[in-house]
Amino acid sequence: QLQPVESGGGLVQPGESLTLSCTLPGASLDYSAIGWFRQAPGKEREWLATITPTGAFTNYADSVKGRFTASRDNAKNIAYLQMSSLKSEDTAVYYCKQRTIWGQGTQVIVSS
Repeated sequence: QLQPVESGGGLVQPGESLTLSCTLPGASLDYSAIGWFRQAPGKEREWLATITPTGAFTNYADSVKGRFTASRDNAKNIAYLQMSSLKSEDTAVYYCKQRTIWGQGTQVIVSS
């Protein structure tokens, strides 16, 4: 499998938390940075976060800074996006990307 696979999306209430997983294709000695993105209907895909190959550094969009945390476990080939204090405007399909390859996305709905 060459494509990352997202999972963990679902329906949550405002203020609650979700953790998304991104399972990466195969084991590699040359790990790549992972990007997290989201896209709501009618909107352009929005960059959210990047985590460096070893997980030492992360960067976040202003819209999620302080609420979302990217991490990774290279031994398991999994990257994570922890999302807290979720808002209705966080509703979107969430994607991870490794190199130039996108995952299929996982739906997050934040609604009361």
